[in-house]
Amino acid sequence: MVRIRPAAIADVEAMVGLLKELFTIEGDFEFDAAKHRRALAMMLARPEEAHVWVASQGEQVVGMCSVQCLISTAEGGPVGMVEDLVVAFAMQGRGIGRRLLQAVEDWARVNGLLRLQLLADAANRPALAFYDRCGWSATRLICRRKAQLQWMDKNAI
Repeated sequence: MVRIRPAAIADVEAMVGLLKELFTIEGDFEFDAAKHRRALAMMLARPEEAHVWVASQGEQVVGMCSVQCLISTAEGGPVGMVEDLVVAFAMQGRGIGRRLLQAVEDWARVNGLLRLQLLADAANRPALAFYDRCGWSATRLICRRKAQLQWMDKNAI
């Protein structure tokens, strides 16, 4: 039986393994275990800003999903960015992703988030179809990014 529960620090290594699977199909990102460990630990340490769930079968983590909060001027309040919804390849097709996404939606509702949004790889047709089936709508917005910013010393300004 698969259980959905809040992630704990003890789950980080298993979640890093799931991210490794995810990044094999997402062309914009490269797997970097150290970065992923650091980011997951940061999210787990800041429950007011981020929340992470895992799907576990016995002691094995087989899926994960996170949400991070930000303030939207369009909504006039808090919204959430869903990130890293991933289910182990061997466990896909069993409703685990839907249950993880439902946990995020329930948490967002209880915590007063006004909207949830997510990014998905445009070439990942199975993921896009999954989000459609779960009631998520495409928007006319597109994502742009500026990666690997080199931050200046604030005292140098």
